Amino acid sequence: MIVSDPVLLAPLLGVLAGCVLGFAARATHFCTLSALERYWYAGDGSSLRTWVLASVSALIGTQVLAAFGLADIGASFYLSPEFAWTGAILGGFMFGIGMALVGTCGFGAVLRLGGGSLRALVVLTVIGLSALAAQRGIVGVLRVPLVDDLAVSLAGSGSQSMGDILSAWTGLDLRTALAVTIVLAGLFWIFKSAAYRRQGSSILAAVLIGSVITFGWWATTFVAARSFQEVQIEAGSFVVPVGDTILQLITYTGTWPDYGVGLIVGTLFGAVAAALWKRDIRWEACDDARELGRHILGGTFMGVGGVFAMGCTVGQGITGFSTLAISAPVVMVSMALGARVGLAWLLEGSVRGVFRRSHDGARQAAAE
Repeated sequence: MIVSDPVLLAPLLGVLAGCVLGFAARATHFCTLSALERYWYAGDGSSLRTWVLASVSALIGTQVLAAFGLADIGASFYLSPEFAWTGAILGGFMFGIGMALVGTCGFGAVLRLGGGSLRALVVLTVIGLSALAAQRGIVGVLRVPLVDDLAVSLAGSGSQSMGDILSAWTGLDLRTALAVTIVLAGLFWIFKSAAYRRQGSSILAAVLIGSVITFGWWATTFVAARSFQEVQIEAGSFVVPVGDTILQLITYTGTWPDYGVGLIVGTLFGAVAAALWKRDIRWEACDDARELGRHILGGTFMGVGGVFAMGCTVGQGITGFSTLAISAPVVMVSMALGARVGLAWLLEGSVRGVFRRSHDGARQAAAE
């Protein structure tokens, strides 16, 4: 059956990739918000370096595959010539605030669920439902005028790839040069810290996470080229696929689960395996109604914001970045600002603390 219809391979390959992703991330406590918190408040840039290394690893692998025709990243929505800049900024900011309210992102919630967190189950349910509402439901009515109708056309450069845009501006083919420059700059910042160079497990985890994203591009390209059905070219995101997973669980959709659904399920399996290996499984729930409300609000912000921004910390920060989409840095800066505002409100009692108290920690981390 699988041989006669290659599209059936997509969710199976997603589960395989997700198992590696979930195990590596859970075993090393890979978390975007935690990395930012430690950088801002404790001057510790090690977790942030791991996160950047995962993105750089994905960039290297993806660009190599694309150069050899093994990954059709040009067919992904990340490189659409229509750049929804309002969605990137507004959605990213909303997602960042939601991430601060919850204490992690959608990817982190899957990892926490693997360790027995019922709070994470609530968050994922809300993310999935609010993402579906923003993509296909009533919130989508607002998305169209706020995001879709205000998109800027980059058809002159062919796509929203930073390499294509730079090449169109200069008249020179600078795509490879730009990718190499970004990779070298990223690796220099990551490994200039002598302390980080000794963190072998974190380095290995980052490379594995980046490799899983690279694998996703190859896997969906491979299936799409051999299937008579439409296959979305994707590599990893934890917003809309969460909603799709919920739909597959509760109703008959008439369609086979795609790669993204398989990745969600596999990531959960991998997280459970890592939690068992580390003996780190414990049931957790919200302490009171106030905490529950905060998690529901944060999940809603992440679900809606993730759809507006067309990705999450993984979906834009690693997957989108691997394609050199201009949306990736815009979304990530907006997410970081949203997270900083959310943390200032939660930890310092006022958003006026956004540009206060974290300066010393950030300078210390940058000096490492």
